[in-house]
Amino acid sequence: MSAPRNYQWARKALLERLVEQGISHPGVLDAIKATPREQFLDEAQSVRAYEDCALPIGQGQTLSQPLVVARMTELALNGKPRLAKVLEIGTGSGYQAAILAPLCGQAFTVERIAAFVEQARARHHALGLLNIRHLCRDGFQGWPSQAPFDAIITTAAPEQIPQALLEQLSPGGRLVIPVGMQGGIQRLTVVTRIAGQEYKTQEHDVVSFVPLLPGLVR
Repeated sequence: MSAPRNYQWARKALLERLVEQGISHPGVLDAIKATPREQFLDEAQSVRAYEDCALPIGQGQTLSQPLVVARMTELALNGKPRLAKVLEIGTGSGYQAAILAPLCGQAFTVERIAAFVEQARARHHALGLLNIRHLCRDGFQGWPSQAPFDAIITTAAPEQIPQALLEQLSPGGRLVIPVGMQGGIQRLTVVTRIAGQEYKTQEHDVVSFVPLLPGLVR
């Protein structure tokens, strides 16, 4: 689906900014170039689609800053061109899953707000992203019936890393997750499963995400 010329130029400018800020994985850059971010926002916000900032999507949730989306995706890939199975916790608008789709065999995305699940599914189908599966579920639980995953990306911040997500990683798999209280310091954290219950944790950038909440919103 082609974008209007002004979006094409804006997307090109965004890519240049991402490269300047250290994003180098060619697959991540190609996915951002090919994905119309404006289609994951309502009309009032779509004119700001290619600003490098988070934008509101309703119900107190946000579409993450493009740099953060790119950074988290790059960390999940860990230099690999693509992965077999990836889980996203927090579908939101559907944009992060759309970036993951061309970089994996199967993308699974979990969202606690039912209206977001249906909206994201429609957007993904319209874009021909048919390797994404959607589920309305408490994100703390992950998607155990589809585990293990090569990577899990969480787009909301718990105060502590959920054990259930760690257990759904394959050996060598990576959990990319912001950790910390809203309003306090949150760190983008990568946890790699070495083997069994052995994990390696690395802290990266300071970030700001909405909190990861339990339960469902129907």
